[in-house]
Amino acid sequence: MMEIKIERAYEFYKKEKPKGSYAILVDGLWPRGISKEKLQLDEWAKHLAPSPELRRWFAHDADKWHEFKRRYREELKPLQGELEQLQEIARRRQLILLYGAKDTKHNQAVVLKDLLQH
Repeated sequence: MMEIKIERAYEFYKKEKPKGSYAILVDGLWPRGISKEKLQLDEWAKHLAPSPELRRWFAHDADKWHEFKRRYREELKPLQGELEQLQEIARRRQLILLYGAKDTKHNQAVVLKDLLQH
């Protein structure tokens, strides 16, 4: 059974990282105002973030959500090996996908979690 959680980096850094968990930032941009030490990351996977072009096009516009998901999944296709590694981590311990966006329902971590679970 895979245990995958998504959390906003701005909330995650305020509390203690769950024991045994693996926290990975899946954002191309570092969350403003948070030091690297405070975030308690295991990995910053910039390469798993949406491309800068896709991020700018989407701009967290909920009306573009379905098209964003489709395009982002396309961008992730060549990274199948990395996705399988994350699935393997999630089978052994809690995987926490961190993101910086204010929108908790329309962001890349939501898409990534869904992709990893299916």
